[in-house]
Amino acid sequence: MKIIASALTILAIYLLYTLWLGDHGVLRLWNMQDTQELQSQENVALQERNRTLHAEVVDLKKGTEAVEERARSELGMIKKGEKFYQVIEPNDGGSRAP
Repeated sequence: MKIIASALTILAIYLLYTLWLGDHGVLRLWNMQDTQELQSQENVALQERNRTLHAEVVDLKKGTEAVEERARSELGMIKKGEKFYQVIEPNDGGSRAP
């Protein structure tokens, strides 16, 4: 009877060890769930970024407003018939002319 009790105790210890600390144990499961949650959050952020970029691509392909806006802001272009005015702010470097 002592042999059976010892065998069952050893078996129980082995099963508890593999349950908690084994390759497919509870601790690994918790770690993988945390990793999965972080990856899901990153995926949501990347999907939002992709939607924004896709909308910008569609706007650039089909609409002229986005192209015009970029031409004005990045290249300094103006439309035909428009007048360009450049406003130069006074330099407040400490000395001002009277």
